[in-house]
Amino acid sequence: MKQAKYLVPNDYMADPAVHVFNGKLYIYPSHDRESGIPENDNGDHFDMNDYHVFSMDDVEEGRVTDHGVVLKVADIPWAGRQLWDCDVAHKNGKYYMYFPLKDKNDIFRIGVATADRPEGFFTPEKRPIPGSYSIDPAIFEENGKYYMYFGGIWGGQLQRYRSNKALESACFPANSEPAICPKVVRLSDDMLEFAEEPRDALILDQNGKPLTQGDTTRRFFEASWMHKYNGKYYYSYSTGDTHLLCYAVGDNPYGPFTYQGVILTPVVGWTTHHAIVEFKGKWYLFHHDCVPSQGKTWLRSLKVVELEYNADGTIKTVAGSVAGQSVT
Repeated sequence: MKQAKYLVPNDYMADPAVHVFNGKLYIYPSHDRESGIPENDNGDHFDMNDYHVFSMDDVEEGRVTDHGVVLKVADIPWAGRQLWDCDVAHKNGKYYMYFPLKDKNDIFRIGVATADRPEGFFTPEKRPIPGSYSIDPAIFEENGKYYMYFGGIWGGQLQRYRSNKALESACFPANSEPAICPKVVRLSDDMLEFAEEPRDALILDQNGKPLTQGDTTRRFFEASWMHKYNGKYYYSYSTGDTHLLCYAVGDNPYGPFTYQGVILTPVVGWTTHHAIVEFKGKWYLFHHDCVPSQGKTWLRSLKVVELEYNADGTIKTVAGSVAGQSVT
């Protein structure tokens, strides 16, 4: 079994988005800090207020360069609080950072900031993306088209929306009903807006039935990621309260995606969030756990481990940091 290693031992970073730019790996994490806010199910204790960028020339060597703070809440004109998970895309010599942030009404929107280099500094647009909501934007590019996957329930506020419209109050399906879906949307040519209405990224079981809300070990909760392997689209995500990273496979970026299994068993900590990337002929899983913080408010630390596939294209399960967990 491959062993994961920590990447930034002197600070608390989480929710990594990872891409290869200019022959290097660039890591775009959220930044945990001890805020003094009591823990709750809405994640108010994750009161992050800036982003760093990290780069690596070689994963096996393990040396990480910290490029410092590249965007702060104080820089963003429409800001309220909480810079959660972000992602970055490259197009025509520019780098676009997509970030979730609560506005002045405490509602999550998704904003855009731009830079001329992958390590920033990133300059935010004056307003969030029109029609955006919830958290965890993840960007996938294919043939010059860019797709955003987003959404997270509980603190991520996805339960407050149906058909891209805000509800008067949050609403969860019954356990026997189809689960709340993550969203997928193609970006506009200028990368600053949605080119269409967001759609459901539907996750099905092996019988072609949508996963149900009560199927908590398989249904979506947060932390979308997309990668392509051997012509198939691998949509991966966190189950949230059951602390698994799972994946489903489809034939196009919109889905539907058929559930396949578990990528990562539970880790120590409040959340599970990840990125999957190929670099120098190997695949890697970047994620986080809370082992180093021990006794603080679930401050999370970045980790990386090699990811392996079976001959049939399924992913070999990686053991998390919680001992004794089994996968069914």
